[in-house]
Amino acid sequence: MNALAATNRNFQLAARILGLDSKLHKSLLIPFREIKVECTVPRDDGSFVSYIGFRIQHDNARGPMKGGIRYHPEVDPDEVNALAQLMTWKTAVANLPYGGAKGGIGCNPRELTVSELQRVTRVFTQKIHDLIGIHRDVPAPDMGTNSQTMAWILDEYSKFHGYSPAVVTGKPIELGGSLGREAATGLGVVFATEFLLDEYGMSFANMKFAIQGFGNVGSWAASFIHQKGGKVVAVSDITGAVKNPNGIDIPALLKHKEKADSLKDFEGGDAMDLNDVLVHECDVLIPCALGGVLNKENAADVKAKFIIEAANHPTDPEADEILSRKGVTILPDIYANSGGVTVSYFEWVQNIQGFMWEEEKVNYELKRYMKRAFNDIKAMCHTHNCNLRMGAFTLGVNKVARATVLRGWEA
Repeated sequence: MNALAATNRNFQLAARILGLDSKLHKSLLIPFREIKVECTVPRDDGSFVSYIGFRIQHDNARGPMKGGIRYHPEVDPDEVNALAQLMTWKTAVANLPYGGAKGGIGCNPRELTVSELQRVTRVFTQKIHDLIGIHRDVPAPDMGTNSQTMAWILDEYSKFHGYSPAVVTGKPIELGGSLGREAATGLGVVFATEFLLDEYGMSFANMKFAIQGFGNVGSWAASFIHQKGGKVVAVSDITGAVKNPNGIDIPALLKHKEKADSLKDFEGGDAMDLNDVLVHECDVLIPCALGGVLNKENAADVKAKFIIEAANHPTDPEADEILSRKGVTILPDIYANSGGVTVSYFEWVQNIQGFMWEEEKVNYELKRYMKRAFNDIKAMCHTHNCNLRMGAFTLGVNKVARATVLRGWEA
């Protein structure tokens, strides 16, 4: 099942639990605006190349739209639609005054030079500058983009609208980026895990963790778990996989990865098959990479008691049912990985105020926001007698539906 079908299915279930009016139900599903633009730029060799740029703006009932911009050769409109919709529910669950958006350019950033990437980014910004904005739609980095991409968007947008640091988040610190943004998603995952374990009277000490994906989110999550006394017994990324039943030395693994640009040949553990990390013997499994990694083929073999969805949509609906029958507790992506967008919100707030925070304050506020969202999800689970995924979806959908009705959507 693709990302859009799965997201729609979760939305339909939440709408049914909430007893949403059918007209409102339909209105919430349809994106507010879909933008598609042509981006033609000169290459360094003088030839011209054309790409399609797009932006899906899903909903703005609760505030400006928010979501990443990805550069990837196979940009699937369905997936982008699903991710824009997911951002609408995610920002509502996290109690941030935003709606959802997503976008990008159908190019392969690895095949472009830095100057070509800059030209593509600037042309894309020229085409959409009047449809994004501080109080309209605030982009952020995603797959294939980074803080440098955001710096170019900020510069190009500012040529039309005056200096506007709050138009994008995930910027370099020197241009108004927030301290703590880099680690935010990984730290948020660890806070979310802490609150969930707390419910069961457990803590990180002596718990075994398996982490699939060792990029930004996975590596930060592993570091914080290691610091809190948790045992990370298996780690994988596209370059390889490592296991150690006594716990991997995460600082040593990070040093090895920085030096070798790979997890292969790490001396502090044994190599293992990439796919076996998901079914490895552990208490907590944290998928931090791609969507759809837990499916009907491997769900029955999962040994973890808890799954923390640090990636977007890592669990297929079929796997969801198999895992819940096994009694596995799943903390859903729209809550578990919301640390990144929460600190993006803090960055936006700091830019609007022109007053920057210390990292300590950023992390303190992140924990406070994530704790409140966790309690809100628990309350929804209690009210509707449902699992955590439906608790989160009913919470998000209900907030957006309430805002839509209060604003007078039928007028």
